[in-house]
This record gives sequence, C-alpha cells and structure tokens, in this order.
Amino acid sequence: MASCNRSEQGENTAGKGDSLTTANQPTPIDTVKIKRMALQRDSLKADSIARKTGQLPGAILPGHRIIAFYGNIRSKGMGILGREPKAQMMRKFDKVLAEWQAADPSIPVMPAIHSVTITAQGAAGSDGKYRLMNSKSTIEETRAWAKEKNGLLFMDVQVGLSDLPHELPKLEEYLKDPTIHLGIDPEFAMATKNARPGKKIGTYDAKDVNYAINFLARIVSENHLPPKMLMVHRFTQGMLTNYQNIKLDPRVQVVMDMDGWGSPTLKKDSYKAYVEKQPVQYTGFKLFYEYDIKPKGSHLMTPKEILTELNPVPLYIQYQ
Repeated sequence: MASCNRSEQGENTAGKGDSLTTANQPTPIDTVKIKRMALQRDSLKADSIARKTGQLPGAILPGHRIIAFYGNIRSKGMGILGREPKAQMMRKFDKVLAEWQAADPSIPVMPAIHSVTITAQGAAGSDGKYRLMNSKSTIEETRAWAKEKNGLLFMDVQVGLSDLPHELPKLEEYLKDPTIHLGIDPEFAMATKNARPGKKIGTYDAKDVNYAINFLARIVSENHLPPKMLMVHRFTQGMLTNYQNIKLDPRVQVVMDMDGWGSPTLKKDSYKAYVEKQPVQYTGFKLFYEYDIKPKGSHLMTPKEILTELNPVPLYIQYQ
C-alpha cells in the first residue's frame, strides 16, 4: 500500500483555446466530428495490426520485464525514491536490475522510475479534494532521473476526492513523451467512499479503468506513439469492481499490480486471489523494503521466488 504523505505545492494551469472561426474553417462541432472519425480509424487500424501480430509496434510488453523503483523524490516516507540519497538509491537500483536479469536471462529488464505525481493528502486543500500535484520542477527532475537510467517514467495518480477525468488531463503534455506511462491507485480514490484518504481503502470500477485506457489511447493516436502502459494498484477485492467489464485497447497495455505488503505467504495468497483469479492483461507484483520484513520470520521475496512461485509470472516488479 502506498503511503499518504504531503508533497509540495504545484501549480495547475490550463490554457484556453482560440474559439474564433472563419468561413473557410470547420465549425467547432465539425472539428470534433472530424477528430472523432480520425480516432475511430486509428482504433480500427490498431485492432487490425494487433490481430495480425499480437501487438502494436513499439509495445514494451511482453518482450521486457519492467523493474521499477517507487515513491516521490521529495518524500522519505513514500518509498525508495526519496528515502535514500540519490546516488545510494541508484546503486541499489543497479544491483536489483542485475539480480533480475541474472534470474531470468530470457527476457531483458527495463528500468522504470515510478513517481507518485498527484498525491492524496491528509488536508482538504482549497477545493476540498484532498490531493496535490507535484510542481513542474519536481516532475522534470524525476523525469531526468528516468532518463539517466535510459528507462521509463510512470506518473502515478492518487485522486483523493477528485476523479480521473479532472486529474489525468493535467498530465497529458507529459504523456506525449513515448517513455512516460501512467499508474492509477484505487486505494486513494475516495469519491464513492466520501472519506478522507487513509481512513478507508478507496475503489475504482471498470468504468474508471476504461476512462484511463481511452484517455491514453487517444494520446497514442493523436501523437503517433507506441502503446502506453497503464498500471493499476490492487490488494483487496473491493479496490476494483466489475473487472470483467474492462475493455482492452491495443494502444494501451494494462498491468494489474498486486500492491499488498506482508509475509511471502500472504503476498502470494493475495496475488492469487486478486490478480490471478481476476486477470485483465498483464500482471505486476510489489515489494516493500520496510514493510515486507516486519512480520516475524518474514523476508523480502527474491527474484527466484517470484519467478517460480507466482502464476502468471509478473512482467512488472515494483520496489517501494
């Protein structure tokens, strides 16, 4: 489970488009119609390619295993990214990458920085939505860390009492970068719970995941990008409802990430109950440097244990 920690204030600004038209230009309604038709054509083309090849060009999965370090570079309490000095953390990251590559030489590892970019808050904020977006400078610094590793950046979203339609557009300009992908965390999606983040475990429905898929698919088509990845956290039954109604799109690769902490036995049972029994597309598994070792006699699971004791074998591994 991700922590609910306060990060720094960020500015959210939205540009206003020019609504003027001339006699030689399509009306706003025509523009929307033309764009919708183009996206429908792109979707049909994507479906056709996917049927023939199994995936779209440039797709990262299933040809790689993603190894991600998670957290926020400004917070020591949210994960490994901010808990240790950068140089020390990067050395640990290199060691983990090497361990995974040695454990399964058949599939190349892909490093990723998984940053909580919109963070659930204990305080309501000026609009009462209990969430805060990182500043532009923090986002750009985190982006630079990912580039240093020749890796990916996942921007993770905890909406608080807001929702995905209001939060995801804030990240659109960043998601036009082919190396940047998206994570969404039901634990801190509190609108249907009407509770402050951290007081209850939140939830998403399939319709919320479908919104995120469609949002990413549009960005892929409009910017001629390779498929995006969408990582969804999960460690309880109620965190995701109606999973069978999630509608996959070849432009978006969906990873269901088992996000619970505890002993290896508990983690494997949770994976089986909430990921293996309710599959969507690809699977992920999360390891907690601090919390997984807390139960008496427990330990941090090794790559070998994960590769041999989980079915399906996860292609996304996250360390917090």
